[in-house]
Amino acid sequence: MPITQSAKKAVRRSLKLRQRNFDFKLRMKMAIKKFRKAIEKGEPVTKEQVSTIYKYIDKCVKVGILKKKNWGRKKHNIAVMFDKANKK
Repeated sequence: MPITQSAKKAVRRSLKLRQRNFDFKLRMKMAIKKFRKAIEKGEPVTKEQVSTIYKYIDKCVKVGILKKKNWGRKKHNIAVMFDKANKK
């Protein structure tokens, strides 16, 4: 258990940041999952869905949850899936 006041504050802060990071990551993952399921079912996907996913990915990068290469790869994969779905 933390003894000093600064250690107690660090624990509180780390718990808040952990929850925040979890929320951002969950939002991003759920948006991607919903997008993939729509493509698998053959439902039409819109640019608004893609922009929403991009927004969540960008926010994760800004906060520091995702690294830059991971960010680029995720965006690229979403764009490729979107293009393939719209060509059919």
